[in-house]
Amino acid sequence: MDVALTKKNQSFRLSVDLIERFKLMAKRQNRSLNNFVETLLLDAAYNEPNAETLSAMKEAESGKLCNEPAIDTSSVDAMIKSIGL
Repeated sequence: MDVALTKKNQSFRLSVDLIERFKLMAKRQNRSLNNFVETLLLDAAYNEPNAETLSAMKEAESGKLCNEPAIDTSSVDAMIKSIGL
């Protein structure tokens, strides 16, 4: 990932609930809120799944892999819940 080291301050309006959730998630990982949010944005901007991964995700969502219900990949929380963790 080739990301420029120059940084710029930018303001965004986010819901209070989302900010609080991000703060909790950052704290669990012993990271600053800024670092946590920046990492999420970098992942979203630079890590797109390839065709093979997209195909595997569709297969998992379909439930064809086993007799278990389909895996919900709409979010990390939904996926964890759908696989019973």
